[in-house]
Amino acid sequence: MGGKISILRTLSALALAGALSVAVGAVAQAASQVKVIVNSVVITSSDIAKRAAFLRLQRQSGGAEAAKQQLIDEVLKRGEIARVQQSVSTADVDAAYARFAAGNKLSPEQLGKVLDQAGVGAEHFKQYIAIQMSWPRVVNLRYGNAGRLSGGDLVKRMMESGGNKPVTTEYFLQQVIFVIPESKRGAITAKRQAEANASRSQFPGCETSKAFAANYRDVSIRNLGRLLAPQLPEEWKPLVEKAGDGMTTGTRVTEKGVEYLAICKKRQVNDDTAAEIVFRTEDLGKKKAGGEDPNSVKFLEELRERAQIVNK
Repeated sequence: MGGKISILRTLSALALAGALSVAVGAVAQAASQVKVIVNSVVITSSDIAKRAAFLRLQRQSGGAEAAKQQLIDEVLKRGEIARVQQSVSTADVDAAYARFAAGNKLSPEQLGKVLDQAGVGAEHFKQYIAIQMSWPRVVNLRYGNAGRLSGGDLVKRMMESGGNKPVTTEYFLQQVIFVIPESKRGAITAKRQAEANASRSQFPGCETSKAFAANYRDVSIRNLGRLLAPQLPEEWKPLVEKAGDGMTTGTRVTEKGVEYLAICKKRQVNDDTAAEIVFRTEDLGKKKAGGEDPNSVKFLEELRERAQIVNK
């Protein structure tokens, strides 16, 4: 959630700056030179120029120095994202990029041309989006249980809500994956998506899903177990909420292949676990609305302290 909020703020700033309606002159760049080495990862003058152009589109001050510091932070984040394997998929990034383009009445190709003219480039923007979407996963993995409510806090919050526990939806889900090998991605994606879409009407239910999968080539079933509505991944949440009990969601192209979720069972619940999750989600939303997550700031500071950063 945090990553998407951050992206939306940045993209709103871009739109307000007129980045998508006014062609900005291309940034003249000298031959690219190594400027910083962060844990063996090189940041060049070209990288810094692109980020500085990106900051100008957002009407942010700081110039090249602010751009350099942002890129150092992103190298540290990217390294940690890779280490704990919490990166969003290329498909998720492309979808976010396409949504932004569509929201500004442009095709992805037209948006790419505008970004090129501004000296930013589509690839630089997509790399930014990927980190903004992936980093909150890493922070949540590290601090996920740090914000747990004590029994006393839980009772207090319920009393503030009139003495009633909040009600939320409980789902039991299975993940159906039409696997696409990395070597064949792109070549057979459309075909596999057509297969996955056609299979949804034949899905027999969660109890016999493995026998169902055996009728197809390279299809796997994964039990996701119990998830409450606030715990649903943002990219799946609207699809799950639209699907009824015993039905399947629409398909999504991910890094694994083409996926959809089966709703094994869903019901309304208001137990203590559900109440805590609802309250924690509300608190997280308030925290994000007020600024950057302090856990994110703390974690990044730790990574900087341990990092080897060499300025050239």
